[in-house]
Amino acid sequence: MSVLIVGSIALDTVKTQLEEHADLMGGSATYAALGASFFSPVKLVGIVGDDFPASEFEFWKSRQIEAEGVQRVSGKTFRWSGEYAWDMNTRETRSVALNVFEHFRPELPPSYRETDFVLLANIAPALQSHVLDQMKRPRFVVADTMDLWIETTRPELDALLPRVDLLILNDSEARQLTKETSLIKAGRKIRASGPKYVAIKKGEHGALLFGENEFFSCGAYPLEDIHDPTGAGDTFAGGLAGYLASRKVDPTFADLRRAIISGSVLASFNVEAFSMERLRTLTMPQIAERYEMFRAMSAFDVENLSA
Repeated sequence: MSVLIVGSIALDTVKTQLEEHADLMGGSATYAALGASFFSPVKLVGIVGDDFPASEFEFWKSRQIEAEGVQRVSGKTFRWSGEYAWDMNTRETRSVALNVFEHFRPELPPSYRETDFVLLANIAPALQSHVLDQMKRPRFVVADTMDLWIETTRPELDALLPRVDLLILNDSEARQLTKETSLIKAGRKIRASGPKYVAIKKGEHGALLFGENEFFSCGAYPLEDIHDPTGAGDTFAGGLAGYLASRKVDPTFADLRRAIISGSVLASFNVEAFSMERLRTLTMPQIAERYEMFRAMSAFDVENLSA
């Protein structure tokens, strides 16, 4: 099955302590779509200006990413510039130019409106709700959010949560949303506000997944070298949603556990190069190999400790 993905499409400038690159492909929808495309066809929704490279549309087509929902308008594409500290965890935004994205209002083509699986990538909650208003009856809705929306559009976010099956956010955002220091309490509190499931990302420390009476914790895949963390969370969300859509059934908690691992594996590849360059050359056999390595690292034998 296809997954509908709506979010930002951007051109990035990224600086680390060793390198700097400009005019890189970026944006929450772009990373998520490429991540999802390894498992399922994608219906992409976004907006770009006339400075956006036409070659990217051809690349999307080659990766089963349908771009009928991408608006092409006069003006400049959304641009972001950021710099990472040595630890690659601390990031400073140097500049943001919303450009055509400032007036973006997602409108779904008729062929998109019956899509069963939806990923509302990181955009304003009001726009995420506007997308759902145009849908027939999606089978499973995943939504990502961030600290900006929690701080500035809390009523709109609160209205969205009951319409979401799985909410994805990071650890600091979970604490900000709930005023809880414990991530366990935070996850349960967010679930009580509407979403059926909650996934809390912990960066290099993995992720937590909360269900009604179920809980899952996984680590992150250990990497020796990280070149660019930009888009890792969006790639995680895309891989997760794409995996769920590939199952072609209503997701169970077991499906979500595997989806969390699939998203984590894709995110681990994403950070190995700037922008999406590693994802462009990535193959399914490489994904499967790392998935099995991840599984082997996380498995352990059960023995009777009281013996």
